[in-house]
Amino acid sequence: MIELEDVWRTYRMGGEELHALAGVDLDVPAGEHLAVMGPSGSGKSTLLNVVGLLDTATRGRYRLDGREVTSLDDDERSALRREAIGFVFQSYHLVPRLDALGNVALPMVFAGVPRAERLERAEAALERVGLADRMHHRPAELSGGQRQRVCVARATVMGPRLLLADEPTGNLDSASGARVLELLDELNDAGLTLIVVTHDPAVARRADRVIVLDDGRLVRQLAGREVVDLAQLFAGLGGGAKR
Repeated sequence: MIELEDVWRTYRMGGEELHALAGVDLDVPAGEHLAVMGPSGSGKSTLLNVVGLLDTATRGRYRLDGREVTSLDDDERSALRREAIGFVFQSYHLVPRLDALGNVALPMVFAGVPRAERLERAEAALERVGLADRMHHRPAELSGGQRQRVCVARATVMGPRLLLADEPTGNLDSASGARVLELLDELNDAGLTLIVVTHDPAVARRADRVIVLDDGRLVRQLAGREVVDLAQLFAGLGGGAKR
């Protein structure tokens, strides 16, 4: 599904080069549940942005479903992102003036899906996440957990093959977070490839595999069931200045 080969993401700040990713090699087979961890500034979000085609590697190769995507132009990247990838963010990124139904339907507007089909698919997506009775509520009228479930519905309404989640439970109480994690597990069990950035060992333990980044480098891999705590995971790591 995902093949990264010697991937670097370098930024220039003044006259200095900062390596947010430094020679990352990573293969993620279709259907895997992968957790990405590391100290603050280790490159977790940068990795997710590169994999999600929101950012471009400075050098290296990235293949998605066997397709080389490093050299795609902006329009090609946007089309592939819309078709193949869904995103769930910690801060929701919902449109305040739209109700839940409108927010879930939004990706289909940009994809040119006819209105009747958009509404039908958005309603079905909200029903799948248990929000059939909240589809006409705006984000301000929903709890944090409900907003995140709207985000999951929006992220999956286009039928992506890959779902990327950046700290999806970071703003939620334990009960709401558990419900969101159950939804993500269900999607993964149904065959969706899932990559979750998290600082929470309990979230990481749900994954098939955990990778640990430090200073933009992939320094450790282990099975999710082997995760004990952050002290164990981050022992000996520097905790760089990149994000």
